[in-house]
Amino acid sequence: MKQVLQSVNTGNTVLETVPPPALQDGRVSVRTTASLISAGTEKMLIDLAKKSMVGKAAARPDLVKKVLNKVRTEGLWTTFQKVQTKMEKPMPLGYSAAGIVEAVGDEVRGLQVGDRVAMAGAGYANHAEVNVVPKNLVAEIPDGVEVDEAAYGTVGSIALQGVRLAEPQLGEQVAVVGLGLIGLLTVQLLKANGCRVVGTDLDPSKVELAEKLGLDRGVVASEEDPVSAVEAFSAGRGVDHTLITAATDSNQPIEQAGEMTRRKGDVVVVGKVGMDIPRDAYYHKELEVKVSMSYGPGRYDPSYEEGGVDYPYDYVRWTEQRNMEAVLDLMAQGKLDVEALTTHRFPFDEALDAYDLIQSGNEPHVGILLDYDVEQPQEEVVRVQAGGTHVPTDRLGVGFAGAGNYASVHLIPHVQDHARTDLVGLCTATGKSAKQAADSFGFDYCTTDLQPLLDDDAIDAVFIATRHSTHAEFAARALEAGKHVFVEKPMVVTEEQLDALRETYEAVQGERRTGFMVGLNRRFAPMVQELRETLPEGQPTQMIYRVNSGPIDTDSWLHRPEEGGGMLVGEMVHFIDLMQHLCGERPTQVYAQSLTLGRADRADYDNLSITVTFDDGSTGTLCYNTVGDSGASKERLEVYGGGTVGALDDFRRLEVTQNGSTSTSRAWSQDKGQPNQIEATVEAFRERGRGPVPFDELIVGMQVVFAAQESLRDGEPVDIPSYTAEYDPST
Repeated sequence: MKQVLQSVNTGNTVLETVPPPALQDGRVSVRTTASLISAGTEKMLIDLAKKSMVGKAAARPDLVKKVLNKVRTEGLWTTFQKVQTKMEKPMPLGYSAAGIVEAVGDEVRGLQVGDRVAMAGAGYANHAEVNVVPKNLVAEIPDGVEVDEAAYGTVGSIALQGVRLAEPQLGEQVAVVGLGLIGLLTVQLLKANGCRVVGTDLDPSKVELAEKLGLDRGVVASEEDPVSAVEAFSAGRGVDHTLITAATDSNQPIEQAGEMTRRKGDVVVVGKVGMDIPRDAYYHKELEVKVSMSYGPGRYDPSYEEGGVDYPYDYVRWTEQRNMEAVLDLMAQGKLDVEALTTHRFPFDEALDAYDLIQSGNEPHVGILLDYDVEQPQEEVVRVQAGGTHVPTDRLGVGFAGAGNYASVHLIPHVQDHARTDLVGLCTATGKSAKQAADSFGFDYCTTDLQPLLDDDAIDAVFIATRHSTHAEFAARALEAGKHVFVEKPMVVTEEQLDALRETYEAVQGERRTGFMVGLNRRFAPMVQELRETLPEGQPTQMIYRVNSGPIDTDSWLHRPEEGGGMLVGEMVHFIDLMQHLCGERPTQVYAQSLTLGRADRADYDNLSITVTFDDGSTGTLCYNTVGDSGASKERLEVYGGGTVGALDDFRRLEVTQNGSTSTSRAWSQDKGQPNQIEATVEAFRERGRGPVPFDELIVGMQVVFAAQESLRDGEPVDIPSYTAEYDPST
C-alpha cells in the first residue's frame, strides 16, 4: 500500500510503498476512502522536521533534558545511537479519515466487514490506503453522511471538545479567535447551540466563509481592532466565552482574549498559541482559562486508546469516540456543513502536490481532502532489494520480527555486521516501520505478517523483538517451521505459555537440531566476563543487585499483564539471569517482598526485593525500584566470595578488590553485551544447531520470576522445580 510519511531528519515528505499494517486484537482494519489534511497541524510538524538539530532542540527542550540524562548514565556513543535511530524513523502524517471496514479483530463488538466508519488518531488514521485503528477511535457513519464528509470527524471532535469546555448556554455571546478549519467548525457548533458568535481572523476570505456559515459578526483583524469590534458586538460587556482556535507562536491571541471576555467569563485554548497569560487582565476580571485536550476524554490515555477500555457512559458522557459520533450526527441533521470547508481535493497518488500547496502558501486553502482508489490491490510483501541475496550456504539467513528502538539499536545492526549472516525478511506491525528499517538495514523484503518469514526457505533463523505478549506464540510458530529462534526477553509472560513453549521446543528437537536463545545479553557484557574470571571457582558468592529504573508510567503497555507482563516478568528476568550466570549454579528457592506489603497489585511489582538461593548456597538479592531519581546510575552489582569483591556500575566501571589491592576498568560508553550475544548466537545457530545458553537455564530463569510472583502473593519462600530438557542440543 501507499502511505504519506515525514522524515524527522530532513523534513522531506514522501509517498512511500509499504506493507499494510497487521490486524491486532481490539482493532479494525479500514480501507481508507478519504482523509483530511489538517493544514495547520501538519505544516507545523513539517516545519519542525525541517529545522536544524539546534532548531529542533530549541523547540523541544524537554527532550534535550532526557538526552542529557542518558549521556550521563549510558555514555555519549550509546545515547547518540539511540537518538539517531529515533530520528531515522519516519513519522506518519494524518489523523482524521474515513473508510470501509475490511477486517475486525477479536474483542471488537458492533462492527463488521463493509461498515462505513470515521477514524481518528495520529499514528492510526493516517494518510494511508489501509489503516488499523483501535476500536475506541472509530465511529460508524450514519445514513445521510458521505464518507468524504466523515473524514472531518476528528477535526470536528477537536472543535466540539473546545465548545464543551466553554459550556455555552442558549443566547450567550462567544468570540472565536482564528477562523481556520477548527475555527470554522467551532462557529457552526456554537450556532447550533443557539449562541451569538463573533469571529476574528487575519484572512478576509476566511472571515467571509465564516459569515456564510452563520457567523453573526466577522472581524478582519488586519483591517480593524478585534477588541473594539467585540466590545461593540457585546454592547460593552464583553463576550461570555472566548475560544482561541488560532495556531501561532504569538502571545497576542491570549492577550486579546483577556480584553474581549467579560468579568468572570472564560477563555478556552484549542489551538497552539503563546500561553504567557497577562496576570493583571485575567486577575481583575477573575477569568477562568481552560486548555482543551484535543478530541476529548480518552485522548493520550493508552488504556482507552490502545487498550480499548471505555469510560463508563454514566460518569464520562463525552469521550473522544462519543464526540466523533455527535459530530457525525450533526452532519446527518444538516447542522454541520463540512462540504463548504473543502477548498481542494487531490487523488491520493498526488498527495505530495497537496503538501506543496500548503508549504508554498500561494493559494488560500481550508479543508484539503485526499481521495483513495479503494479497488487498488494491496501487496502483503514489499520487496526492497532487486533480488534475493541469500542462498543456502554456511551463512545464516535471518528474518526479523519487530524493528522497534531496541531492535534497531542493539540487535539488527550487530546481525547486519556479522560476517556470516544475510538479512532476508523483516516483519513489523506497521508498514512504515517495516519499510524504513528494511531500507536502512538492507533486508531483501518487508511485511507485516510473520508467515512469509516462516515460509521462506532462505531464512534459517527468526529473531523476535515484538511486544512481550507475542513472544511465546511467534517463537512456537518459528520452531514448528524448523527455524532457529532468538526471542527477546521475556521468553513468555505466563506460566502456561512457558509450559507450552517448552513442549514445542522438546517436540521439534526430537526431529531436528533447532537452536533457541533468549535475549539475556548482560551475561555477555565484557565487564561481566572480566568479573566472572576473577571470581574463585567452587566458592559460594553473595550478590547484591540494585536497579534504579526510574518511574514507569502506570499506563504503559509493559504493565498490562496480557501485553508486557509487568516489570517483574518483563524486566527483572534480566538481572536474575545475570546472577545465575555469575555463580554458575541453579536457583533452588525464591523469596520476594514488595515495597508496600499486603498488596498484590501491579504497583507492588515495580518495587521489589527478590532473594534467590542457589544450589551451592550462593545467594543473590535483587532490589528493583522505580521510586528513585532517574538521574542517578541505573544499575549496580556487588559480588562477594572467595576473598574477592567485585562492583559493577552501569556497565561502564568495574572495580575488583583481591588480596588488599583494587583494580578498576572503565568504558566511555555502556556495553551490556549485545554485540557479544549476537556473535555467540549466530555461531551457535550456524555451526552447532543450538543456542549459546542451555535451554534449561533459560527455562529456570522464567521459573524464578513466576515463583517470585507466588512468593509475593503468599508471603513465603517458594522452591524452584528441577528441570532438565529431554532434548537439548545445548547440553
